[in-house]
Amino acid sequence: MATLYRKYRPQRFSEVVNQNHVKITLQNEIQSSKIAHAYLFCGPRAVGKTTISRVFSKAINCKKRKEGEFEPCNKCESCESIFAGKSMDVIEIDAASHTGVDNVRENIITTARVAPSSSKYKVFIIDEVHMLSASAFNALLKTMEEPPAHAIFILCTTEIHKVPTTIISRCQRFDFKRIGVSEIVKRLSDIAQKEGIKIDRKILEDIARNSEGHMRDAESLLGQVISIGGKEVTQEEADLVIPRSDINEILNLIEALVKKDASSGIKIVNNLIDSGVDLKSFTTDLIEIFRKILISKINPSLTEKLALEIGESLEIRLNEVSRDLAIDRLILFINKTSEAREKFKNSFIIQLPLELAIAELCFAQNISNSQNNIQKNNVSPSTNIQPTASAIMKNNGLNIKKDEIVSKWSEVLVKIKKYNHSLSFVLRACEPIDVNGDQLCLAFKYKFHKDRVTNPEIKVLIEKVLAEVFGKKLIIKASVDESLEIANGNGNGNGFHSPIQEDISLEKPVQKNFKNTEEKKGDNPMIDNLLKTFGGKVVK
Repeated sequence: MATLYRKYRPQRFSEVVNQNHVKITLQNEIQSSKIAHAYLFCGPRAVGKTTISRVFSKAINCKKRKEGEFEPCNKCESCESIFAGKSMDVIEIDAASHTGVDNVRENIITTARVAPSSSKYKVFIIDEVHMLSASAFNALLKTMEEPPAHAIFILCTTEIHKVPTTIISRCQRFDFKRIGVSEIVKRLSDIAQKEGIKIDRKILEDIARNSEGHMRDAESLLGQVISIGGKEVTQEEADLVIPRSDINEILNLIEALVKKDASSGIKIVNNLIDSGVDLKSFTTDLIEIFRKILISKINPSLTEKLALEIGESLEIRLNEVSRDLAIDRLILFINKTSEAREKFKNSFIIQLPLELAIAELCFAQNISNSQNNIQKNNVSPSTNIQPTASAIMKNNGLNIKKDEIVSKWSEVLVKIKKYNHSLSFVLRACEPIDVNGDQLCLAFKYKFHKDRVTNPEIKVLIEKVLAEVFGKKLIIKASVDESLEIANGNGNGNGFHSPIQEDISLEKPVQKNFKNTEEKKGDNPMIDNLLKTFGGKVVK
């Protein structure tokens, strides 16, 4: 029994699926009797290049074709001999097994000089022409430059970039395209009907998707399904033959993302891993489906030309899943899954990048809201400070003077100590330079104090406390002044220390057995520096 793709190979232009841009041009040339001497058919495998070559050969040599027509009759002696592969005037050559120059001279050049035996034209169909050697191409080129009037060359290739430009320039070039799912399904349905096979359309769509646009592959796969299922093919029987398709799992994952169901999404990914699915290929297909949805939402008319075709039943489900999916969220899906795809090779847990992407996409809104709240309250998360009404007061036009800052500085230190004990000591060793609007300029004698205060988290904390104390948002500006004199705990000097004598007493300094506890400041430089830095005093 002949295989389906051989049994149902198209014998007329009308039977060829798709490739209308090629068929129309060739039909017009046949009708007008303006036949070129060389054609170049290029494109993917199993999309009709050799088939159209044979139909074209029959049409131009058909003895019963009337003027103005383009279809072969398929009944005359010429058509029947070409169909049976017995015609002496239509010569098919496999360049993959006849690469040398000697084969070209013997099978093409010499034969081309001889007139057709019974037909009008002698046609040379050279399949996989890119496999010819350089010397073979050179020999063929001479014949193609000055061909006999009765000779026609049809060159077929899947790798046009390997064909010399000198050959291409002497041919009419036609680029074949992969065949769409819906067109393949229609063709398979016709074949099943002729064979008397009852088969569900969904199975035919699965076959069409797995064929990836190659009609011959689709027909071969249908033949295998029929061999197992007989006259009535069930889904279970078809699944034994049809390679696993992950498109349904892709739609399940998209549905989980739309519903923000991270648990289901992660479960899907891990089930795929357990089943041995290549997660990188799966993610690539997922991104392609996202792209299809995006294009359809931007302009539905572009979908047919630019997007992946997945079949009618899955299209319906995809539309239902993505109906309420906004474009901005869809773009986020594409970006995050693309990032995950790039991280697979460096991940010690292969599915982790996609799991993280799923979790982030499902909880993205909550994360965004949390970040917005932090920014609105102007509080670092690490400080764990609850916002108060005074902390978020806007500038109410109050003009705060330097004296007011100094008078309330003890209150600032007390509040600061609740959140960061050591920070209160740092703030004792500073001097207000100026209060300009909402900017409070503080001077520090030592750079490490200044750096501590300007740390983003510490700065936010200080500004938060200042807003509580003064009822106005104040922004800290810090500088270093090495000539600054830091006052001691007795309240001398220009610093912020005079009001906070009670804070010093709250600390319990380690007692030292100094020889003279009443020694003057200049007697011990190290002690003197410590006193200047922290504003303390030596006690008995």
